[in-house]
Amino acid sequence: MFKGLTNASVRLVERYLPDPFVIVMLLTLVVFALGMGIEQQSPVAMVEFWGGGFWDLLTFGMQMVLVLVTGFVLASTPFFRKILASLARMAKTPGQAIVLVTVVSIFAAWINWGFGLVIGALFARQLAQAVPRVDYRLLVASAYSGFIVWHGGLASSIGLLVATDGHFMEDKIGIISTSETIFAGFNLILVLLMLIVIPLVNRLMMGRPEDAVTVDPDKLAEEEETPGLKWERPADRVENSVTLSQATGVMGLVFLGYYFLVESGSLNLNIVNFAFLMLGIMLHGRPRHFLNSMQEAIKGAGGIVIQFPFYAGIMGMMIESGLAATFSQWFVAISDETTYPLFAFLSAGIVNIFVPSGGGQWAVQAEIMLEAGAALGVDHARTAMAVAWGDAWTNLIQPFWALPALAIAGLKAKDIMGFCLINLLVTGVIIGLGLMFLP
Repeated sequence: MFKGLTNASVRLVERYLPDPFVIVMLLTLVVFALGMGIEQQSPVAMVEFWGGGFWDLLTFGMQMVLVLVTGFVLASTPFFRKILASLARMAKTPGQAIVLVTVVSIFAAWINWGFGLVIGALFARQLAQAVPRVDYRLLVASAYSGFIVWHGGLASSIGLLVATDGHFMEDKIGIISTSETIFAGFNLILVLLMLIVIPLVNRLMMGRPEDAVTVDPDKLAEEEETPGLKWERPADRVENSVTLSQATGVMGLVFLGYYFLVESGSLNLNIVNFAFLMLGIMLHGRPRHFLNSMQEAIKGAGGIVIQFPFYAGIMGMMIESGLAATFSQWFVAISDETTYPLFAFLSAGIVNIFVPSGGGQWAVQAEIMLEAGAALGVDHARTAMAVAWGDAWTNLIQPFWALPALAIAGLKAKDIMGFCLINLLVTGVIIGLGLMFLP
């Protein structure tokens, strides 16, 4: 029955899910209409909100491009290829490959969401070469499914923000330690449940061997081959200089040491990208090898570059028109002390479809959700993490976040979202009940 449900979900998505760029255009029109219909905004005002917010994600968009490029470049070095290939050889059957990629991606995403996206997709490529009979669509979907734990992990933007001096809600809720959010018992149990349930669900979604959509392992291997050196020009000596790469990489490592040891800096997206970049330069050995890998990686960044401005425009309309606040208030109105964490989770999941940014979503929902939770007697920390988990939950069906992984894997959103939809349904029940009843 479970496999039948999976097959139906996959067929539904493959048939009716359009390209992610088409999705973002449709979402733009939906939000435009909702702003006029629900918030009574004029068409001119909605257009102003849209255009005004269109470029607000430029910095974040560039960060996401670098997540893809630097992660691909690092993982394509001989050193990391050997590590990933060695791990991949642990899997002897398609079922083992599915479970292994899920577990690795969950651990990686818990450490840092950008790290998890890249490592999961690259590891899936290695597993597809080690176990050619595995369904490549399910393999990549399994790698992406681990992303759901990121907001309960070390890089949780909401968990870290409310623990930071001077955050925008400090005058109302004070500083909330990570021991009450990221490292709280209920949150760690939820992460543990995801580590158990998601690999099991992914394994159960495996169909018959003859129905598996496989990929040619030789083709994947060819894409990762390093071109030979050229010595045709005097400039080739500089482009192939090992000394130049190592000197640059060492400077980067010195800065990272200073940042963590002297300044006591925390792990964030910029630092992860910087570390990946410097290590990639060093481990490729020669600038030319690094550049060849980078040129290969950048081919998949087109979707990120063109779609992020549209999502920024949607965020502008959602926030400025009042739609995001209205959605949150609807759920608050039907909640009580017991059900409030569940409805906070669900409201965050819905808002995330239109505002796919943890920090941006928290800026919209924080005041409404925290005040309502306090009035109902719900702890601020639990409210914050309910919103965080809701934001992470619907990422499973939000192509916005899957773009880097899909670019690395060479697939389209419709190839994996049918499997992700099943994960969404199963994990939604577990997370919702956990937020309500876990101590």
